[in-house]
Amino acid sequence: MTAEPNGAPLEEFLADPANCTLDLSTAVAHCAKSLGLRHAVVYLADLQQRYLVPLTDVTANLPIDESLAGWCYRTQSLRVEESERDGMTAWFPLLDGAERLGALAVHAQSITAESLRQGRALAALLAMMITSKRAYKDSFVRRTRTETMRLPAEMLRAFLPPRTIGNGHVVSTAVLEPAYDIGGDAFDHSLTSTALHAVVLDAMGHNLLSGLTSAVALAAARNARRSDADLRCCVDGVDQALGQWLPDQFCTGILAQLDVSSGVLQWCNCGHPAPLLIRDQQLVVDALAREADPPMGLRSLLSARDRRVHETRLHPGDRVLLYTDGVTEARMADGRLLGLERFADYVIRATATGEIAPETLRRLIHSLLDSQDSRLRDDATILMVEWRPER
Repeated sequence: MTAEPNGAPLEEFLADPANCTLDLSTAVAHCAKSLGLRHAVVYLADLQQRYLVPLTDVTANLPIDESLAGWCYRTQSLRVEESERDGMTAWFPLLDGAERLGALAVHAQSITAESLRQGRALAALLAMMITSKRAYKDSFVRRTRTETMRLPAEMLRAFLPPRTIGNGHVVSTAVLEPAYDIGGDAFDHSLTSTALHAVVLDAMGHNLLSGLTSAVALAAARNARRSDADLRCCVDGVDQALGQWLPDQFCTGILAQLDVSSGVLQWCNCGHPAPLLIRDQQLVVDALAREADPPMGLRSLLSARDRRVHETRLHPGDRVLLYTDGVTEARMADGRLLGLERFADYVIRATATGEIAPETLRRLIHSLLDSQDSRLRDDATILMVEWRPER
């Protein structure tokens, strides 16, 4: 770290091992002071991404759809406004890689190039601190929940990865509702140096056993994947795990793998709705439709043959949608089901405006929940992969 006039105190703070155990509120205050900033407040997005909730100050929640802070979160961009405390407030997105955590408010007498540089440095530092602590800090979880979590949802959410992951070649983002009452839906995604792995599951039923089925399936797929197994072996691992431990349970699902350099997409469809492909702002009808194998956990229905692995090559900018049937069977305000065409059309229109993938899914899932007459008939999960190779 370069020794700047306001940088040395921050270096000393970070170098002191005793400061590693400070609570986030104290750490934010110390870091802001070390950088010569008047005041800083951390806001985290709530579980359903409706509000930005302050963690380090007694201030009100800010609506993501109706505030400048929310605009910062939605677009992952800096915003500056006049402060209520005299001076100015700069809003910085808090990002853990591609994952949107929330926003940081930095209050200063005036916003200069130096204060913006310091604010960005503070936002990056706090994002790392939040990511490292939120897995075991219940205070973060409590502040970002607005309802009581039911037990099946509590169990299943413990297995879920961050909503969004990505690198310079690809981004994968997901949403899952009802947030506090999910039963058997689940998703997973991970990155290696060469590939993106993505999973969407829908277990039979809507209870604790359904959640357990999806949890076992996720664990089995990860266990095989982390042993460098290919896609077919990952599905076989799920079949074996369910057959051994939950012989009366099964789940449908898509397990997919994308080579992030070549754009070659491979997937296994186990009794699940086919993925959708959006290319050049159009739904490519039936592009990824293949005859589905039986659900995982029902390996005996395959007789003697292996699970089938399908393959296609994506074009730069393609978006692939994995989803559960709770999405397309959601009832809209006009009484009709959302259906495949309306589902794809929403994503296409969002793509045309240049909206980032995580924001597209956030707004889409809210549109299914917020209309007075709309309702979900089942768990609804959407995972979207956008391949955008560097040219």
